[in-house]
Amino acid sequence: MPMNRVHQWLCASARWADAVERQFLPWALAGVELGDEVLEIGPGYGATTRVLLKRTAALTAIETDAALAGRLARQLDGRARVVHGDGTAMPFADGSFTGVGCFTMLHHVPSPALQDRLFAEALRVLQPGGIFAGADSMPSLGFRLVHVFDTMVLVDPTTLPQRLTAAGFVDVAVEAAPRRAFKFRARKPAPSPPEHVKKRAS
Repeated sequence: MPMNRVHQWLCASARWADAVERQFLPWALAGVELGDEVLEIGPGYGATTRVLLKRTAALTAIETDAALAGRLARQLDGRARVVHGDGTAMPFADGSFTGVGCFTMLHHVPSPALQDRLFAEALRVLQPGGIFAGADSMPSLGFRLVHVFDTMVLVDPTTLPQRLTAAGFVDVAVEAAPRRAFKFRARKPAPSPPEHVKKRAS
């Protein structure tokens, strides 16, 4: 998932980290409770990761780029578990996390089919009732210029609810903002109680 040098510089900049902490992540996670065991898919240079550390008791980040994963692990120095791995085939057991997040990374996944596999994996590693939340960008001239020669497969927020529902999520909500971004949240359904329990309740 290549990134050009300008994009790399921007993602690693203090200006971006400040915007993420003060504006982007508070907006993306307003009203969202990810719980005490959170997974971040695609942390990149770690701007969102550093903010998520303040919102959960235990944080794991999975990053497909080995150099970025190693860099982030060194910087965080044990404050989070950083795993080099693929978000479409994650090395975690079913039901490992109370919440899963991905922020400004879905457009770097090389195809819609792989994005859908990532959604399915997020569902698998969530505990029943767990929340999958994130945010990503919508097209603009500036966004496209920053992504020249990058992997860029934009997610259409108008079709995202159907895609998340098809992956197995419920209570799906997608909201677009004038700041050329959209955010989403969805929940892994809890198992239905056995029939004998339903009968007693009725």
